[in-house]
Amino acid sequence: MKLFESELKVVNIGLESFRQGLTDAGVKSVQAQFKPPLSGETALFARAAKNAAKIEAANKKALAKVLEAKPALVGMGRAIDVVPGMKKDLILHAGPPITWARMCGPMRGAVIGALIYEGLAKDAKAAEKLAASGRIKYEPCHEHNCVGPMAGIVSASMPVFIVKNQAAGNYAYATQNEGLGKVLRYGAYGPEVIERLKWMENTLYPALKAAIESLGSIDLKSMVAQALHMGDEVHNRNRAGTSLFYRAIAPAVIKTCPEPKTAAAVLDFINGNDHFFLNLSMALSKASLDAARGVKGSSMLVVMARNGTDFGVQLSGTGGLWFTGPAPVPDALYFPGYSKADANPDIGDSAITETNGLGGFAIAAAPAIVQFVGGNAADAVNYTLAMYEITCGESNIYKIPYLNFRGTPTGIDVIKVAKSGILPFIDTGVAHKDPGVGQVGAGVLSAPPEPFAKAFEHFARTLK
Repeated sequence: MKLFESELKVVNIGLESFRQGLTDAGVKSVQAQFKPPLSGETALFARAAKNAAKIEAANKKALAKVLEAKPALVGMGRAIDVVPGMKKDLILHAGPPITWARMCGPMRGAVIGALIYEGLAKDAKAAEKLAASGRIKYEPCHEHNCVGPMAGIVSASMPVFIVKNQAAGNYAYATQNEGLGKVLRYGAYGPEVIERLKWMENTLYPALKAAIESLGSIDLKSMVAQALHMGDEVHNRNRAGTSLFYRAIAPAVIKTCPEPKTAAAVLDFINGNDHFFLNLSMALSKASLDAARGVKGSSMLVVMARNGTDFGVQLSGTGGLWFTGPAPVPDALYFPGYSKADANPDIGDSAITETNGLGGFAIAAAPAIVQFVGGNAADAVNYTLAMYEITCGESNIYKIPYLNFRGTPTGIDVIKVAKSGILPFIDTGVAHKDPGVGQVGAGVLSAPPEPFAKAFEHFARTLK
């Protein structure tokens, strides 16, 4: 009988909206953070549990390769000269494989811009006709050791950074960052976009290439570790990373550039583009994760990528197979005059940073990012804490000051994602859904469940 004389306490296990009536009535309650598994095939979870020791050992091996990586910027070159398998009639794009017919607006816009930039088409109409003709081939950046933000377009003449994992000897490549707004990676292709790309090819690239060669190499991993201590998560916030890169490269640019005006223009461009470091953070993440490919029995992710239509993942233990599902639209802060109705579904290879324990997984180090969607510092901490539940371990060098310098959650385990229902948290930019417009905002989202459910089920079926 004492039960009925005591204060009523309620634990709500269902939808959080069920709790609202209790709150309105002044009844104290707590919300159970329960999410159903992503797959209903319980036998597959049992099979994974039976093989838990072997999977854990494989994941430990894969994670060690990521943590041991030593990504360094060692040079630059034109894509046609350095990117494996690059051809003049080939355009690389972000995310899993896709055809021209299924490409979203911003990716089509970026392809149109690339064809004009390459001199293969004189205007947008001719470029669109060529793009749909079958004479141009399209393949994922990830299948050529590349990564590209947003549309991720890489064409033959584009200069790329060369990042070497000095621990494993593998390479990764990424283009130079154009800045924000009306830029190619967001699907813009107007004359000002092409003019900027040509300046980057003919002025920025030679100056940076000479400067990097004079330095020999630049340790990117240590740079990211320091940037995390300065408020970056090196996906949507790169102010500290860009500043650190600027400090490293500026003296070399001044020493090697023959014309002071050119050196000043190059350094002004980097200084005026807080996102310049983004492409480098993506390439260093790609170089680190590629070292973990091919570990038999590993359920750890080595890729998360989006093409604006599909969201795709790859696992260490399943080779080059893509597991895909529909890409969601981010929750975002939109530029004046735009809304979620204008937004394209999530796009870009930049989620490679989250796969590497950065970006949304390190957002507790950069709470300013959650202001994009009206959140606060506590939200940023909670997002990061949730990611520890679905990862194989923690970084040995990327650390978060607010969490008493705890290593960032690293090595997404598809089994943990499928079992817990907790989905990877990503911060991202937002492109307009129509080609030629460009960026309309920035925000955050959780990855969609379908790719992880498919990847888990395929992986579990391979177990004995």
